[in-house]
Amino acid sequence: MANERIILGIDPGTTIMGFGLIKVVNKKMEFIQLNELILSKYDDHYTKLKIIFERTIELIETHHPDEIAIEAPFFGKNVQSMLKLGRAQGVAMAAGLSRQIPITEYEPKKIKMAITGNGNASKEQVAKMLQQLLGLKELPKNLDSTDGLAAAVCHFFNSGKVIGEKSYTGWDAFVKQNEERIKKS
Repeated sequence: MANERIILGIDPGTTIMGFGLIKVVNKKMEFIQLNELILSKYDDHYTKLKIIFERTIELIETHHPDEIAIEAPFFGKNVQSMLKLGRAQGVAMAAGLSRQIPITEYEPKKIKMAITGNGNASKEQVAKMLQQLLGLKELPKNLDSTDGLAAAVCHFFNSGKVIGEKSYTGWDAFVKQNEERIKKS
């Protein structure tokens, strides 16, 4: 019997959320899907968060991923952008956690390093390498979906390794690993 699992990779965003899915059969990757959720057409930030949650649940119910790999927000200078991006990531994580799917966060440099061997690679370089690795016929116009796919492939490459990334198997694990974030009343 083949050892099989599905990994959902997510590049969270409030303008575009990219995602990609791969199937791992024994130790070989197979491409399933990559796509993006265009959120720029919605003005209300809370509507965007609701749609991110609903679309992530829909992906989970359709493809039944065994694991989720998500790109961690990088720290920029715009605090408002960071807050919005963190909320988007949190909502996608909450969708996975609500279905008891283990989640692993990866820093953008770690993902780029896993795919291209260069932590400072461009989106285009990551996309081209994924195209070669997975035999993709063409690349999407927006590369947010390839960023989501890259998170899934990075997770595959890091499976079984002891890594310093954060991994959660449910709300209890998340709370236990993030006690400093819990507001005590």
